[in-house]
Amino acid sequence: MSGNRGNEASASGVPAMGRWALAAAVTGLVLALWLELRPVNAVVVYCAQDQVYAEQVFRLAEKEMGIRVLPVYDSEAVKTVGLANRLLAERDRPRADLFWGNEELRARQMAAREIFLSANGLAFFGDRTRCLVVNTQLWRGMRSGVSLMDLTNSTWRGKVAIAYPQFGTTAAHFHALRQHWGDAAWTTWCRNLAANRPIIVDGNSVVVQMVASGEAHIGLTDSDDVVAGLREGRPIAALPLPGETLHIPNSVGLVRGGPHPEAARRLSQFLCDPRVASMLVESGALNGVAPDPNLPGLAPGWDRILTELDATTAELNRIFLR
Repeated sequence: MSGNRGNEASASGVPAMGRWALAAAVTGLVLALWLELRPVNAVVVYCAQDQVYAEQVFRLAEKEMGIRVLPVYDSEAVKTVGLANRLLAERDRPRADLFWGNEELRARQMAAREIFLSANGLAFFGDRTRCLVVNTQLWRGMRSGVSLMDLTNSTWRGKVAIAYPQFGTTAAHFHALRQHWGDAAWTTWCRNLAANRPIIVDGNSVVVQMVASGEAHIGLTDSDDVVAGLREGRPIAALPLPGETLHIPNSVGLVRGGPHPEAARRLSQFLCDPRVASMLVESGALNGVAPDPNLPGLAPGWDRILTELDATTAELNRIFLR
């Protein structure tokens, strides 16, 4: 007997190829039903807050609210930028419900691009700051007051550590400084800093590690990373930057068109509860629940910074990428 085996009939009278088509259709139907019937109390969170700090908050939210939190974290090297780009790429078919950021620039950028709901879609809470970190074993006898301008002095040649200024809070700080100092002064400072052979590393926590080990003598970092280093017993100290620091809140954005809007709104309200900020202060992720009025900082005009975002980033690439 010859012929195409795919056309042979089964005992039920259904051709073999028909059975495959039927199975595929049933599988597709089951998958579609599963997508529709996912628990409405699940929340997909794109989270730029450090995982070690965020996990305790998510566990408490699940316990108290009866929701399931499905976090997606970023990496230290590209802090926030990677998740922001992912949200922008998914804007026509969002996979995330909520964005929890640990700085303001990218949250403002996504709000301007209408990634978040227009009504009550973006909120901020808590505070940490940009600061200098020094190795206390190498700092003896040196003056305590150091400004950002001093980092270009020959004294610090090859001894200054910074994170890549295209990413995370370092990027936000550099963009705000350009607005504060003006284009010419900012560009001169950046070029002089790059010429002073800084040690450029993947993230602010690595800056602290480099300073603690003595590979760098001074670094530009975030206050929470200094707190973490001190808790580990590292020989470091923070130097404030009055007038040149950047206050850094956490941000919470409700993604427009996210798959679980009601559960996302509930989690957003939970994250903005002062209890959460207090938890993060206790763990060292934040300085306080609100900015310290005794530490004056930069006052960025975010609309202008966003307008110049691409141009400033391109200039940073030209100066600091080797």
